[in-house]
Amino acid sequence: MARRLVRAFGDVRAVDGVDLEVAEGEIFGFLGPNGAGKSTTVRMLTTLLRPTDGSAHVAGFDVVRQAPQVRAAIGVALQDAAIDPLMTGRELLHLQATLYGIGRAEGRERSERLLDRVGLTEAGDRLVGGYSGGMRRRLDLALALMHEPAVLFLDEPTTGLDPMSRVNLWDEVRRLNTEQGTTVFLTTQYLEEADELAHRVAIIDRGRIVREGAPATLKSQVGLPTLLLDVEVGEEERTREALAGVGEARPSRAGRVAVGLYEGAAGAAEAVRVLDTAGIRIHHMELNTPSLDDVFAEATGRRLEGAEEAAP
Repeated sequence: MARRLVRAFGDVRAVDGVDLEVAEGEIFGFLGPNGAGKSTTVRMLTTLLRPTDGSAHVAGFDVVRQAPQVRAAIGVALQDAAIDPLMTGRELLHLQATLYGIGRAEGRERSERLLDRVGLTEAGDRLVGGYSGGMRRRLDLALALMHEPAVLFLDEPTTGLDPMSRVNLWDEVRRLNTEQGTTVFLTTQYLEEADELAHRVAIIDRGRIVREGAPATLKSQVGLPTLLLDVEVGEEERTREALAGVGEARPSRAGRVAVGLYEGAAGAAEAVRVLDTAGIRIHHMELNTPSLDDVFAEATGRRLEGAEEAAP
């Protein structure tokens, strides 16, 4: 839980009065473009950076006054984590166990279990310098789990990974949450990642929370899903008239009709029936539902990636 959390670097407030509350056993997604304040917030919550103002508690402990207790209760896999390339995966896990005061026998047993869990058993005796990016991220996850933390912080865990490695890591995060009840705080700039994993999300922009809630709820608040229909040029107006009772017309190019469905996705079937009755030929049809990027654009006037300004 964070209340009015602030971190300033000189005159720049990288985090500017953030309020957050994450429930026990929840996967919480923290979304925003690069430079929005995601990593700075995580570093404060994990005791790596002292807040300029405000307060935060993690696993029931104050991140400033009870920093050792916070560190004992959390696991952290940061985007820029340094892993010694001259050690093997198994050696790093044994070292991690020692650092947490776990006995030799117990540490070795946990190391083998974690190597198996993240699919690195066969690579356990290879130097980490020879690991792929996906293997290093999975090892980093295993290291963060050595002491069986109640709260796991994952800072952009799939950045730079290929699609298969990304899906594999998603599966592991789900297992941790469902099978062990681990609370996961996930920062990401990938919309699909948040949609796939998070029970709730908060979107941060320029150091402030601009939206918070369940992904489905946030997307439903943006507006109706849009049905896109490719028709014969010259048939656009007749198509719009036929669909007037199904949805509101939206701007589109020649040869295409866009309609915001009043009944949501369920209205697509009615639209097809109406068009068939009217004898209107459709070359292509697709249904676009609002995305988390649309939520961000609605809140800030920019797209989540921050590369382009949203159209007026």
